[in-house]
Amino acid sequence: MLKNMEIWVEIRRRVLTGEISKRQACVEYEIHWQTLKKILAHEEPPGFQGKAARAKPELGPFLPIIHQILVPDQVAGFANSGWGLHP
Repeated sequence: MLKNMEIWVEIRRRVLTGEISKRQACVEYEIHWQTLKKILAHEEPPGFQGKAARAKPELGPFLPIIHQILVPDQVAGFANSGWGLHP
């Protein structure tokens, strides 16, 4: 999906004014036709649409225990030191 607003607007303008065809836009900008459909349907790129957090049926019951282990390590400075051997 295109995130550059200038390119988004340029593609919309050129296709909607008839300067280039939809097929030519796909070839010229190297985009999929479904992406072009989204560009033509929206004036600006749609924002990130986050989804609900996935369920964690296997790990879920152990998350509090893992959190109890990790938080003291982060406070002690072991977070980014490889295996935590060097504070």
